Amino acid sequence: MLLRLVEENRPIDEILYCDTGWEFPQMYDHLDRLEQTIGRPITRLKAPLTAEQYFYEYTARPDAKLVTDRGLSWPSHACRWCTGRLKTHVINKHLRQLRRRYQLEQYVGIAADEAHRCKDLHYPLVEWGMTEADCLRYCKEHGFDWDGLYDIFRRVSCWCCPLQPLSELRKLRVHCPDLWQKLLYMDAHTWRSFRPDYSAHQLDIRFKLEEERAAQGLPLTGRAFFTALDDRLEQEGCPRKQKRE
Repeated sequence: MLLRLVEENRPIDEILYCDTGWEFPQMYDHLDRLEQTIGRPITRLKAPLTAEQYFYEYTARPDAKLVTDRGLSWPSHACRWCTGRLKTHVINKHLRQLRRRYQLEQYVGIAADEAHRCKDLHYPLVEWGMTEADCLRYCKEHGFDWDGLYDIFRRVSCWCCPLQPLSELRKLRVHCPDLWQKLLYMDAHTWRSFRPDYSAHQLDIRFKLEEERAAQGLPLTGRAFFTALDDRLEQEGCPRKQKRE
């Protein structure tokens, strides 16, 4: 997000980046390099607690309508606590403090192919008709490639997000084995399963089975595959509660 303080009458006064703490390491390297290139600092906002503290330790108020288990655990479609606590609340607090002194103009980097997300701020990429693909191409032409992240993943947000599709999680396991091992550890030390249909350990078993069957030329979808998967999960002592494909 870009901010212009109207009273100061300058093009851009502050560049905001909200750091959830669950960004890919390459993203932090990208920010460091970007600061050096543009010759000015990027304000990196963070929540009062780390993502891990919310995940493992945070206890809701007794009168709050949240789970009583220790830690908020994995976000879900019904409770995307990460968006509020790690992003929205943090940004809004920073903006409220600035508005006490200044009149603000906000410029948000939503691309033209997501114009439906626009509200009442300024969206220069939409005004310029630049899609996400246009923006990625522009950045690569100017030497920014996030160390190949966007060549691997379709979207780059929190690496451990349980709401991302299986296709992205497969890539995480293959290309970022250290992060995959951390995800397995997190899932083994919290009360909510990584996804409603699979725990992280079950996904690890599934992906290994897919690799085995692919090497044998066997199908990775259909009744035969999921029968084999359920048999393997039974053997490993972690059968699925919800058998979804």
